[in-house]
Amino acid sequence: MKLRSERDSLVEALSVSGRAVGTRTLGSAVLSGVLLETSGNSLTVTGTDLDLTIQVTTEVIGVEDGSCVVPAKVAADVVRSLEPGAVTLSCTEDTVEISAARNNTTLRSFPVVEFPAVGQPGEKILDLPAKSLSEGLRQVTKAASSDDARPLLTGILLTEESGEVRLVATDSYRLAMRDLLETTGSAITSDILVPARALAELQRAPTTGGGDGVVEVFSSSSEITFKYGGLRISTRLLEGKYPDYRQLIPDSYPNELHLGKESLLSALKRVRLLARDNTTPVRLSMRSGGVDLSVVSQEIGDSNETVDGDFSGDEITVAFNPSYLIDGVDAVISDEVIIEAADSGQPATVRGAERDDYRYLLMPVRVS
Repeated sequence: MKLRSERDSLVEALSVSGRAVGTRTLGSAVLSGVLLETSGNSLTVTGTDLDLTIQVTTEVIGVEDGSCVVPAKVAADVVRSLEPGAVTLSCTEDTVEISAARNNTTLRSFPVVEFPAVGQPGEKILDLPAKSLSEGLRQVTKAASSDDARPLLTGILLTEESGEVRLVATDSYRLAMRDLLETTGSAITSDILVPARALAELQRAPTTGGGDGVVEVFSSSSEITFKYGGLRISTRLLEGKYPDYRQLIPDSYPNELHLGKESLLSALKRVRLLARDNTTPVRLSMRSGGVDLSVVSQEIGDSNETVDGDFSGDEITVAFNPSYLIDGVDAVISDEVIIEAADSGQPATVRGAERDDYRYLLMPVRVS
């Protein structure tokens, strides 16, 4: 196998696919590598840890068709370190040679026959607008749990709601929900639970980037695949029944606070500086004319700030994990933010004033 490619294009293909390569090789060294396959002027790079598979297809100048498995991280680092311009990559049975300008690097390769076979995607179930999907994933992925002891909560739920696709994530302390409007060909007949890691990779991949077009979604009983341009991400589905999140969403709230997003976000970030860790809450004292923010740290000191806004209801003080509250406010795609609360012990909701497709429920912190 032999090819020539622009450095930046080759780095992107190696880096994106390499993010599926796990740090643990499960006893198989070949899983620390990525599979390179050339056919004509097309290069496909595949990385997998058996649960998550990322494939990137890009145009190159194909000199000789073939395939090889190269060490994922080292190969990407070597190509990235080269001077901008053309890079030549060629493989023999047990080595890969990377050269550009005056540099020449030879790496050991892995046997192609040992690399896991990548199956074909299942049945196509829907098309998702790439821009809305990218926005939605940015809004919900942070709310998914990273605790492997609660595997269901490490996933993001894809479900159907009033003919639209809904994304839901929760770690039991907060819940993020985003409706994707203008989806087409929806065939979600039952809830689909996708590992958040896979969707985070889809959201961050430069080939999606919130651009125009659609992301094609294919699903089988055990796997889901997302295809967009030259990017293909497949992952095993999580098994089990997701918590009934709908029962957590109140029909209405007696107290509503309307604020400028950037004013609130900046103030929260300033007062959070005195929070020693996430066990130090930020108190929101909602009243007519706005809200008073305060953080009290016995070891460091205290910080207070007032943000002007419109408030309706009875004066109320609610305390939250500052990082979780900042995540929810930052995810709002609107200039104005609405915080709704019932009392100091019930979940509050953060949402945009101009758009109603995103909601973020946050459990309060009990304080004396």
